[in-house]
Amino acid sequence: MSEQHIARAFDRDLEAVQSLVLRMGGLVEEAITNAAKALEEGDLELADSVRKGDKQIDRLEHEINEAAARLIALRAPVSADLRLVLAAMRLSAGLERVGDYAKNIAKRTSVLEGTQNVAGTGAALRRMCREVQLMLKDMLDSFVRRDAVLAEKVRQTDQDVDQMYTSLFREFLTFMMEDPRNITPCMHLHFIAKNIERIGDLITNMAEQVIYMVKGETPDTDRVKADLTTKPGADE
Repeated sequence: MSEQHIARAFDRDLEAVQSLVLRMGGLVEEAITNAAKALEEGDLELADSVRKGDKQIDRLEHEINEAAARLIALRAPVSADLRLVLAAMRLSAGLERVGDYAKNIAKRTSVLEGTQNVAGTGAALRRMCREVQLMLKDMLDSFVRRDAVLAEKVRQTDQDVDQMYTSLFREFLTFMMEDPRNITPCMHLHFIAKNIERIGDLITNMAEQVIYMVKGETPDTDRVKADLTTKPGADE
């Protein structure tokens, strides 16, 4: 086989791995959207579809790892190509965890059924989900376009998610102090908000993997964290 044919086959293999990552990312993005919608509307059927759909996300992670391992064994990629393959594996692991968080959010929909309604929190959580969904979209775009600038934008956007989480945390405390009937639903809602905040962290970590893939080095500055709930006075 000529060197040209080998190069073309290698490129096809790389594109195949990249396509799998994008497919997995699309399913995860859809899971986040549907989990948030199911929560806000109390749609148990939609929540169940999110839970069931997580199996397909898990299968894709396995498929990506298998394809990446095979590519490394057969093609022995180096430099930028190797970083792309490694990034694909790390992104698939991150996406699988994000899918798990979306599934956990969907599970809470049935738990919250019949509990005290906490005004405005459903819409606030959906806005928070929308923010991490946009982060995920930009992260995937940065991966495809090899765009370290866009990946850095994703990295910095995480502080907005942290601020939204901190605000909700304080609201939940206020609601619980005002009416003991709010304690149970607010505890579940806080769990959901924390899951979304963790999704933001995972996507940020994936964006850092993209930066490494493109530049061959990790970001040299710490990202700003705006989650103040673990600091003294957070509930004041």
